Amino acid sequence: MQNRLATVAALTLSLIATAASAEGVRTEKNMSLDLATQIAAQTVATCTANGYNVTATVVDRAGTVRAVHRADNAGPHTLEASRLKAYTSASAKNTTLAMMEGAQKNPAAANLGQIPGYLLLGGGVPVKVGNEVIGAVGVGGAPGGHLDEQCAVAGIAKVQDLLK
Repeated sequence: MQNRLATVAALTLSLIATAASAEGVRTEKNMSLDLATQIAAQTVATCTANGYNVTATVVDRAGTVRAVHRADNAGPHTLEASRLKAYTSASAKNTTLAMMEGAQKNPAAANLGQIPGYLLLGGGVPVKVGNEVIGAVGVGGAPGGHLDEQCAVAGIAKVQDLLK
């Protein structure tokens, strides 16, 4: 009986230790270089087809740049604008257009633009696998943030089969 109690106790402690260690380590999906490159290329191609010279920057879930594509004749400012939009979108897990509109309507959210690295202009769109944000694409250079966002959404849509 005592041996059986010792075995049950050891098994219980083992299960508790296993459960505790499982809580300490997480598995997360993230943006591969190949996926980031495809999204950037498709996004720039979409904008180019619409007559816009843009830069598309793709970041991973931590906001680190994974790929940048700059169309011929895209302005030099589009590099930084696209990076900041991608970073903002990945960080907030929202589109930058929605964030900008929210900040305009809600005075309490107006200071979001003061967060270092944030740019509240349309053109940043999160990249998701299911409901999990694995990164974002930021676009700069079209004549309006809503057009930058359309290109980003189209670029992501063209690789949707890879986002599973």
